[in-house]
Amino acid sequence: MIRVGLVGFGMVGRVFHAPLISSVEGLELAAVMERTSDKAAERYPGIITYRSLDAMLADDSLGLFVVATPSQSHFEVASQILRAGKNVIVDKPVCTTSTEIAQLMELATAHNTFFAPFHNRRWDSDFQTIQKLLHEGSLGRLIYFESRFDRWRPDPPTERLWKEAPSSGGVLLDLGTHLADQALVLFGKPEAVSAEISCEREWARACDAITLRLRYPGFLVVLGANCLSTPSRPRFHLRGAKGNYWKSGLDPQEAALNKVTRIDDPEWGKEPAAEWGNLIVDVNGNTVTRSIEPIPGDYRLYYAGVRDALLGKPSAPVPVVAAWRVARLLEWAAESSDKRREIICDWSEEPK
Repeated sequence: MIRVGLVGFGMVGRVFHAPLISSVEGLELAAVMERTSDKAAERYPGIITYRSLDAMLADDSLGLFVVATPSQSHFEVASQILRAGKNVIVDKPVCTTSTEIAQLMELATAHNTFFAPFHNRRWDSDFQTIQKLLHEGSLGRLIYFESRFDRWRPDPPTERLWKEAPSSGGVLLDLGTHLADQALVLFGKPEAVSAEISCEREWARACDAITLRLRYPGFLVVLGANCLSTPSRPRFHLRGAKGNYWKSGLDPQEAALNKVTRIDDPEWGKEPAAEWGNLIVDVNGNTVTRSIEPIPGDYRLYYAGVRDALLGKPSAPVPVVAAWRVARLLEWAAESSDKRREIICDWSEEPK
């Protein structure tokens, strides 16, 4: 049994990490760091509450630490954990710069510790289904791929105010991390990126609207997110030489995790038929539309992979260099937006 210490119990710790850790055999949610409240103990009776990271790090029974604090603090918190020789997972974005991620990679190597990013949306239902469609060649030669997170949030927030500070990176580092990571998984490193990054809501201090165009040989990837879309545009749109694929709605896991402390539903991650995507292809000159039953999403598979890696089996479910690649790509996107021109991606600086 690997005893896990969760650093932070805000929305991210409460909704994502705590229920997932509690639902994976071989992992035990044993401790949490909350500086002033006892919300974790109320939801998970018997859990140990620490008021400081120093106190939690002194608990030698903990075999894994999970950083779920505001993103601006990730570098400092993860650095302290790695210097203590402890294994760590860091929620996205791992850091606010690629340079900081590279420094954490060096620390992990120097102290021979496990270090991985929490890129959970690799286990989204819609993303897994698109991976399958592309592998099967259902669309023929891919021409255009669009992935979006559109929302309607016109009013200033009343909580999680740290996300509205410019130092958080705004939507670019928040939703942009998921969008970029999925694109890199599907297609690898792009040749170039161009972008528009802006504040659309008049009160916004951190960017709240992004459009990124990733240039690959023979096709284009467009990534987007904003807070002033109602209704939202489709989550995915793929155009190929044989047809199109359209998918609306969001993976249901986040909404479901907000209501549970552990996962017991045997139907977990399944989408209702009304939300399935549509594949529209040309068959002998006739347009044929069919709904595609999605692969159920399951974020538990991430933590199962972490457990296996800590036990000496496969490598980490998401290598930490993936977080560096995402961060560097988003930095080039910000540079493109500032300079209003396409930026050629130089991947030769990638850390080993």
